[in-house]
Amino acid sequence: MSYSVGQVAGFAGVTVRTLHHYDEIGLLVPSERSHAGHRRYGDEDLDRPQQILFYRELGFPLDEVAALLDDPETDPRAHLRRQHDLLTARIEKLQKMAAAVEHAMEARTMGINLTPEEKFEVFGDKDPEEHAEEAERRWGGTEAYAESQRRAARYTKDDWKRMQAEVASWGERYDALMEAGEPATGERAMDMAEEHRQHISQWFYDCSYEIHRGLGEMYVSDERFKEFYDSMRPGLAEHLRDAITANAARHEA
Repeated sequence: MSYSVGQVAGFAGVTVRTLHHYDEIGLLVPSERSHAGHRRYGDEDLDRPQQILFYRELGFPLDEVAALLDDPETDPRAHLRRQHDLLTARIEKLQKMAAAVEHAMEARTMGINLTPEEKFEVFGDKDPEEHAEEAERRWGGTEAYAESQRRAARYTKDDWKRMQAEVASWGERYDALMEAGEPATGERAMDMAEEHRQHISQWFYDCSYEIHRGLGEMYVSDERFKEFYDSMRPGLAEHLRDAITANAARHEA
């Protein structure tokens, strides 16, 4: 069975003009021609455009794609293995970028200033989120980030001021709780942890107890977040983490 250039363009999601160009440069030459001289592609021709599009999606220029596909020492399975490896690496990079954006949003909410290097390192060769491995591992899918963007796009300057006022009020009350010697596993501390979780759910995204536990760990492991919470009261970051853990266990039991 053979297919017209229009049919193949439809299969591949490219324009007819693109296929004409690929033919002209020898990248994708149809195996047949109709009596009228029109291009016809056989079933065996359809593997190559898939390979071309994979490499193009990965950013390879056409001349490099041609060199890779025409290498006589490379079989089709080797191409698929290479593309799988490259796509996996790209997915990991995008997940790191998404985690970095979540981290930056959380930092902005808490009034933590990221350095210029930290803002842009996600686009370089080094690890874009040195301190957010837990966030990357748990929430690389970024649904929470997408929801945060949708909500934050609607916020006014007054909304941001009200949000910060809520954070300040919560911090003062948590300070008083610790001053009174309340344990992290006590009812009052767990209630404050629950208020913290609901604040995130209200303003940014649906913060599940699993996500909240991960945030609690990050507040201790990330020096900037630890410094922010400990600025309210020394030891508050670890106390809050333990309260978050206890509160999650209380609600999931």
